[in-house]
Amino acid sequence: MSDVLELDSVSVVRGKKTLLDKVDWQVNEGERWVILGPNGAGKTTLLQIAAARLHPSSGKAGILDEILGRTDVFELRPRIGLSSAALATQIPEHENVLNVVVTAAYGVTGRWREGYERDDERRAFRLLNDWGMGPLLNRTFATLSEGERKRVQIARALMTDPELLLLDEPAAGLDLGGREELVHKLGELAKDEAAPAMVLVTHHLEEVPPGFTHAMLLRDGGVVAAGPITEVLTDQHLSETFGLALDVTESGGRYAATARR
Repeated sequence: MSDVLELDSVSVVRGKKTLLDKVDWQVNEGERWVILGPNGAGKTTLLQIAAARLHPSSGKAGILDEILGRTDVFELRPRIGLSSAALATQIPEHENVLNVVVTAAYGVTGRWREGYERDDERRAFRLLNDWGMGPLLNRTFATLSEGERKRVQIARALMTDPELLLLDEPAAGLDLGGREELVHKLGELAKDEAAPAMVLVTHHLEEVPPGFTHAMLLRDGGVVAAGPITEVLTDQHLSETFGLALDVTESGGRYAATARR
């Protein structure tokens, strides 16, 4: 069994709709994966499985040496760092930035009566500084820009020193400058040998940070290709995934795709 993720013929069915169709996937320690595909391909559903927030309809999902359906997910989830739009909506808008991060230690999204160690608050502050958000630790979450919110969410995802980091469209909604700044920071994290295994979901090839090692392409719930990034992000595979003839270019670990004329 893989030490991080191992999915064996995993399917997710809702009514007559198949969201994932017999997906096989293995993620090992130290790997950095990007998942690409068009809208409705099953990317977010796959990430929910990896985050232990959704059980497959069939197949076996192994996460950090545990099997979904045979383990307590509330003990498993703190070992997984997650940043997603769905999670962001659960954060109280009046909560200050430091509390948004430190509450990850208890797996909650708003500070109530639980007590935190001084070391927890120090770690949250360090993470906020690492992501350029230290000066804003007393600001409320509602007053942050979209780019600032993304950085706070990633700091929160790293709060528990996770063994697996999952990022669902971290650059969505950012302008060009904000996107490039975030991609650069994620590239630095990807190259850090002490960082956990990483999985990033995106619609856009330009959002793949340098330093990512593997890629999976999804279409209609099924895997088009998966493996080392240079073998997967090709003209042929991307064209099949998006249903459009594409030319893929790479420069300095950054990828781009344009429609073939």
